[in-house]
Amino acid sequence: MSAEEILFDAEERMEKAVTHLRDSLAGIRTGRANPGLVDSLRVEVYGSQTPIKQLASVGAPEPTQIVIKPYDPSTIKDIEKAIVAGDLGFNPQNDGRLIRINIPPLSTDVRRKMVSRIKELTEEAKVSIRNIRRDANKAADQAEKDKQMSEDERDSTKDDVQELTKKYEGQANDLAKNREKEVMED
Repeated sequence: MSAEEILFDAEERMEKAVTHLRDSLAGIRTGRANPGLVDSLRVEVYGSQTPIKQLASVGAPEPTQIVIKPYDPSTIKDIEKAIVAGDLGFNPQNDGRLIRINIPPLSTDVRRKMVSRIKELTEEAKVSIRNIRRDANKAADQAEKDKQMSEDERDSTKDDVQELTKKYEGQANDLAKNREKEVMED
């Protein structure tokens, strides 16, 4: 592998790790209603687990309410069951056409738990970024061993990989800080 290929692969994988973290953080509750809170739910319908987004439109018309309107009204009971089984602490109200979820205000204790969950998710993302760095460094060592690059090129590649690692760990930290701030404000 050339230095460019190693760096391109590492950057692409680090970007995916940060994107995964961003998606995971979107599912963490703040004091406001957010359709992202139910995005991770999968509904047992038509004999398979289907993401809720494929079965219904999800919106937040008010700061304390999420509204789910199924495309097929016959799936409303299955969606309601998935919300209850999802263990999100929500009590869905079904009026036959749509499901309303009132978002209760967060207690300080719940907020602290969410902040610790944010920290866990961020640490997982950083570990995966570091594992990508390790893989890229191994690839650079192997390329130098296979005489595909010189020692100087290998060292330069490792420096570039370290810069990428710092950049993406910084992005992960920024995402976490912003989400923590949102969770802790009333």
